[in-house]
Amino acid sequence: MLGVLPGTVGLVQATEVVKLILGQGDPLIGRLLMYDALQMNFNTFKIRRDKNCPVCGDNPTITELMDYQAFCAMDHSDAAD
Repeated sequence: MLGVLPGTVGLVQATEVVKLILGQGDPLIGRLLMYDALQMNFNTFKIRRDKNCPVCGDNPTITELMDYQAFCAMDHSDAAD
């Protein structure tokens, strides 16, 4: 069962990208999709925007990607080639 879950979720994500690129359909913006593989159910829930979110809120404090190598104190000799 676990082997097919990434494929199912990936298919849903790819479908969302195509909808956004083409400007067609109703994308999941502002909604959360919940997938129950055992019951084969999909449910959506409306979610509200968090005005205090550090990424997308009214006053974002996170405005660029993190340097993970520096954050994890990893030097370039430890990085996988």
